Amino acid sequence: RGRLKIAVAAMAARCRLAARFHRVHGANVRLDASRTRATRVESFANGLCFSQEPLAPGQIFLVEIEEKELGWCGHLRVGLTAHDPQSLEVVPEYSLPDLVNMGDTWVFAITRSHNRVAVDGEEAPARARGLPWEPFLLIEQVRIPRDTLVGRSRPGRYSHILDDLYKMNVLPATARRSRIGVLYALQSDGTADMHIIINGEDMGPSARHLPATRPLYAVVDVFASTKSVRVIPVEYGFPSLQTLCRLVIQKHIVHRLAIDGLDLPPPLKSFCKHE
Repeated sequence: RGRLKIAVAAMAARCRLAARFHRVHGANVRLDASRTRATRVESFANGLCFSQEPLAPGQIFLVEIEEKELGWCGHLRVGLTAHDPQSLEVVPEYSLPDLVNMGDTWVFAITRSHNRVAVDGEEAPARARGLPWEPFLLIEQVRIPRDTLVGRSRPGRYSHILDDLYKMNVLPATARRSRIGVLYALQSDGTADMHIIINGEDMGPSARHLPATRPLYAVVDVFASTKSVRVIPVEYGFPSLQTLCRLVIQKHIVHRLAIDGLDLPPPLKSFCKHE
């Protein structure tokens, strides 16, 4: 148990360090001072970004879509690359196909539907593995608190339209406030499988046989209709009591605005409504 605690603490510290973008990025990208927010300031391309550090096995690089831009076709693209961003003479204009064509890069476009990928001729897997109320997302040996991974819609005048999505803990993949992450899981043959996570749901292995012996950086392409994204730190530990309370409350209410009628402190009501 002591070794497990040490491993979790080490992963948490590494995740906090890596939860920002690399200084090397596309020509149209502007980073904020903390390098946790990337905004494409011109055109629809040259929006390529990378994680500050290579990812550890099982470490998720998670971003939230903060701004959208109308008038463009296409959405966010995410993946992994074995290229050190510092070694790039020129940052490619596109992740697809430019960076992928350089080899040792695996990138997928996020679409309006959930990006479940069929592998080796298999049919796409059935819907979400596990219940949305389960506090952890399990991917092979990786165990991640689910609550942080889930994008939240704000309640409002038309919130009833989104309530089915709210009860299932999902937003449309390309919506504002949607959260999208990428990680890799080690395999018995010494390679790795890449997984894309959309609002707490594992899309399954979207690429197999990655070279796990090489450093792998997250790739985030702020492309087309995606205008701005923000890195979300993920704590690898146990869910807080506040989070567990929220899961229980959500499970039993009919409509999110019914939370207002509960005898709860205002901050907890706000937290439970995903504000």
